[in-house]
Amino acid sequence: MKAINAYTKIASLIKEHPDALEAIISISPKFNKLRNPLLRKIMAARTSINMASKAGGCTVNDFFKKLEPLGFTIDNNNVADESVEQKQVPVFVQNSTVADIVELDVRAEIESGKDPLNLILKAVKQLQQGQVLKLITSFEPVPLILLLEKQGFESYAETVNDNLVYTFFHKKQATQIKEVDTSKANKGWDEIFQRFTDKMETVDVRQLEMPLPMLTILDALDKLPEEKALYVIHKRIPVFLLPELAERKFDYRIKEVGAGEVYLLIFKN
Repeated sequence: MKAINAYTKIASLIKEHPDALEAIISISPKFNKLRNPLLRKIMAARTSINMASKAGGCTVNDFFKKLEPLGFTIDNNNVADESVEQKQVPVFVQNSTVADIVELDVRAEIESGKDPLNLILKAVKQLQQGQVLKLITSFEPVPLILLLEKQGFESYAETVNDNLVYTFFHKKQATQIKEVDTSKANKGWDEIFQRFTDKMETVDVRQLEMPLPMLTILDALDKLPEEKALYVIHKRIPVFLLPELAERKFDYRIKEVGAGEVYLLIFKN
C-alpha cells in the first residue's frame, strides 16, 4: 500500500483505497462535505493531510491512526513543516503589505440570499496596479476564480476553517474586466424550447449553496449527450457560468420568470 505523509493529498488517499473516504469523514464532522462528489473533486485534489487537519480541528496523527489500519504505511520522516507550507503561497501574497490589500467581506450578502457579484466586480475594477483583493467568504469561490483567472488575474485561496476562506486576487497585468451581455440571451427561447422538447435533461440548483450550482451544471454538461439540451432551474442568472459555456462551445437561452426563478436552456452550437 502507498506510503503517505503530511503532504499527501486527500484525493490520492481516496483513489488508493475505497474505505479512505469514510475513514477521513469519521475524524471530524467538518469533513462531511467530502460526501458531495463535486466539492470532493475540487477540495480533495488541492488539500493535503496537513491542510485538512488544520481545517478540521484535528492533527496529522489523527489521520495516520485512521488510515494505517487500511494498509497505508506512514512516512514519519516527512513531518509537517510550516516553512514548507509557506513556500506554496504565491509571491504576490507573501510580498503584499497591509497597504496593498483591499479587503471585501461578502459573507453577509451571501447569507441573506443576495448576489455579491456586483460588489466583487466593482472592487476588482478599482484595484490599482500592485494591489491585492482579499475576498472573505465561507467557501472557496471557484466560479469567480475561473472567471478572473481567464481575464488576467492570479489567485490564491486560503482555508482558515470550515466556514472561513480568504481568496486573494492580483492583476498580473493591466486588464479590463469583460462584462457579460445577457440582453440577447432571451431571444428565440420558444423556438429552442420546441427544438429540444423531447431531448432535455433537467437540473434544479435553486436550493444548492454556492459554489455548487455552477459545479452541478458543469458536471451535468460533461455527461450531456450531443443531441440533448440541459434545462436548468436557477434562482438567478449565473453570470460566472456564461463565459465558461462560451469557452466550451455551448450556446444558451435565458428566461427570467420572476424574483428567484430563472430558466436556462444550454445546448451545443
